[in-house]
Amino acid sequence: MSFGQGGSQWSPGGSRNPWDDQWGSGNNQTPDWAALAEQSASRHKRRRLLMIVGGALATVGIGVAVAVAVVNTDGGDTTAQQPGDLPATADIPSASPKTDPSFAPTTAPPPLDPKDFISSSGKDKAPISPDILFPGSQLTMGENVYRKGPTASTTDCASVGQGALDKLLTGNDCTRMMRVTYYRGKIAVTVGVALFDTEAKATKVKDGWDKKSTITSLSGDGVPAFCRTTFCRTTANSYGRYTYFTLAGFTDGKDVTEKDESVFAAGDDLSEFTFRQIRRRGEAQASAAANEQ
Repeated sequence: MSFGQGGSQWSPGGSRNPWDDQWGSGNNQTPDWAALAEQSASRHKRRRLLMIVGGALATVGIGVAVAVAVVNTDGGDTTAQQPGDLPATADIPSASPKTDPSFAPTTAPPPLDPKDFISSSGKDKAPISPDILFPGSQLTMGENVYRKGPTASTTDCASVGQGALDKLLTGNDCTRMMRVTYYRGKIAVTVGVALFDTEAKATKVKDGWDKKSTITSLSGDGVPAFCRTTFCRTTANSYGRYTYFTLAGFTDGKDVTEKDESVFAAGDDLSEFTFRQIRRRGEAQASAAANEQ
């Protein structure tokens, strides 16, 4: 039976070797196994490269699909927001800066002037007496120690004035005269403190005073009369509404001369102490008033 035309499928010259069509004409040679292995390796490389490229394309496709899905869930707007679409700086709220609490400035009241409290009878209200102004039984000034003698107080200021002092005290409305005597050995000093309603009147008495117009010495309690008929040293000064005098001399009837430095020192000591006591009186009242504010 014939399956076609065109001659026999086999070429003349003997039987055909099946390897001849694949590897070339026969001669019954052994196949080139190295070439076959190289061809097989190339086919594997091409197949693996195609798988890698395909996987990468698949991953990109999945990423794009996810991105589209996310944009669609945000409202379907796939347009990216440009920098110009951001709110202006003034529209972006910012955190308030932390600031410390502020307080209204305060000013401390000015300190009270002690002299104000002893410059008028309206403010000088603290109790006063010879024993309050001159406390204790003795006085120490530097190296000098004086014993305290008699004290006295009167509202009849003219009764204790000598010379023109009585009229000077009365003319300026002296309200009170307090006296105290201190002594050391044969030296005695009487201090007289006159009170007035105002500082101006006290100053006027001090300015009108003269050495012949002085207070009367105060004796008693072991102190004999002195400076009644002898020359003695006198002083006068004022502070606030107070005018204060000193009369210093010997208790043995001796006149005081310029050479008697001990008498001058005693008078200066008592004058200084009297000034300090009047000033302390003002300081005490100023302190009490400040504590009440």
